[in-house]
Amino acid sequence: MRKLNKRLVNLRPLDQRKLKAVYIFSLVLILGLLGRILNLQVINSAVLQAQARAIQIQRTNELKERRSIVDRNNKLIAYDKTLYKLWAHPQYFNFPGDPFDKRRSIEEIATKLAGILDIKEEVILSRFIDNTTGVKLFDALTEKEAEEIRELYISGLDLEEYSQRIYPQANIFSNIVGFVNDENIGSSGLELHLDNEIRVVRESLLFNEGGDGTPLPDVSSPNDFINDDQNIVLTLDSRLQKIAFEVLSEQVKEWDAKKGFAIVMNVNNGEILSLVSVPSYDPNKFWEYDQSSYKGWYALDLFEPGSTFKPINLALALEEKIIHKDGLVEDIGKINIGGWTIANWDEQGNGLINYPEVLQFSSNVGMVKIMNGMASSTYWEWLKKLGIDETIKTDLFESTPGYLKPKEVFLNQPIEQAVASFGQGFSISPLKLAQLHAALANGGYEVIPHVTFNFQDEIKNFEKERFFSSSVSETVLEWMESVVNEGTGIGAIIDGYRIGGKTGTSQKAINGEYTNNKTVSFVATIPIDDPQYLVLVVIDEPNKPHAYGSTVAVPVAKEILESLIVLEGIEPSEVETKIIVKKH
Repeated sequence: MRKLNKRLVNLRPLDQRKLKAVYIFSLVLILGLLGRILNLQVINSAVLQAQARAIQIQRTNELKERRSIVDRNNKLIAYDKTLYKLWAHPQYFNFPGDPFDKRRSIEEIATKLAGILDIKEEVILSRFIDNTTGVKLFDALTEKEAEEIRELYISGLDLEEYSQRIYPQANIFSNIVGFVNDENIGSSGLELHLDNEIRVVRESLLFNEGGDGTPLPDVSSPNDFINDDQNIVLTLDSRLQKIAFEVLSEQVKEWDAKKGFAIVMNVNNGEILSLVSVPSYDPNKFWEYDQSSYKGWYALDLFEPGSTFKPINLALALEEKIIHKDGLVEDIGKINIGGWTIANWDEQGNGLINYPEVLQFSSNVGMVKIMNGMASSTYWEWLKKLGIDETIKTDLFESTPGYLKPKEVFLNQPIEQAVASFGQGFSISPLKLAQLHAALANGGYEVIPHVTFNFQDEIKNFEKERFFSSSVSETVLEWMESVVNEGTGIGAIIDGYRIGGKTGTSQKAINGEYTNNKTVSFVATIPIDDPQYLVLVVIDEPNKPHAYGSTVAVPVAKEILESLIVLEGIEPSEVETKIIVKKH
């Protein structure tokens, strides 16, 4: 029997220091893992979730879209057109079917694009300044061109979609609608003033995808995919706007005038059917024009209305009963007020005349005598009530408040009341003058001039003033009709229609002194027996001899009135128009 060798090993207790070290290391490791779990699951959970979503969710670029603007007949005035920018990344150029690592040359890419874009290859190659980084090759590509480029399936070509604002009627509406800048942000006119209403508020679309790009179940809301089809509808009529713009432009050019303005407004509800101003600009090329062209001066600039304010003053005199319908006033041609001599435009007297003749002859002396019968404090309070020195509530844009002399000055200097009687010594905007004449035409009620139908909801509860009684309005309108039939507005006669009007020719003041520069105007209401529309034409600084409201503004108004009658189907008046030309 074989004897086994046995080795005896002496057992020793474990080293307590090593045991503790292992224990401490294990404990630290476990605590570290627990801390990591706590950090991931609790402390930084929100941050990590956001990072995960960033990887899992693809966000589309938000398009800066704007609603279309159309006229009352749904004719386009402004709309967004989808265009594309073409970006090229030469380091990724690859054709369908190529090995993944194969790179195509820019010459090959240029050959492909030249046929689609109808551009020479040399032109395309010249765009590649750096052959490795991204290059913007072209801008303003059409949908058709973009689709043809997509169908090439060339890696390294990217299309960026964007919206460009288009104004198909160019400069006809520019002083109302305005324009958007290169970033599609409203910068003038309605585009600026109504920017919040015109911009399409839509969040970017979100799509879930897995780590490998595989689409996950869709969680987007149905509204994300609905295109906004609401339009901003204007009360304007493109047909009337075009006619008014062309007529006004020709007259401003013919008389070498500084600028011109024409408006057609519904006197009963304030709807503006046409509003044009000259000079204008093309909003599609706004950068080619001086910034002064962008201003809607008809609401922002002030002028002394002159004789077109005389019917308003006569209405005030009737309301205060300082004159009566069949009264007379003596016009001797000149009158002295507080050391100042006031004369008629021709410095000739017209004798004893009635109030319709005061308007027909545009008698300054007659108006001074009439308004001198009213207490100066009462007259000033009336001008305040009419809102001469207030801004106009409108949806166009902010208006400039008119200028009225302080009450103390008006009351203590008789010349102030005298010049105000024939529309000077205070200033208002052309739009304000139109608003006041609309009130005179509709029976005395204040109207709110506006160009959008949505604005009617905002103003339906607006407390409107009543300035004149219906009997006073009717009387003054009849007097204004005599101006067209027998006075300075005779050039506006249209057979079969009763039209009332008043011409105006006012000197322009610079630094408190009147100059030879003029502002001429004409306001008309149609038809007198059932007032519906008002036409106001203002032309600033006509620079030729014999420039008056009757010679410069009336012809423009007549052409607009004739077009208005046809487009709105205004029926002829039952009473035949009587034309009596008096020699004075």
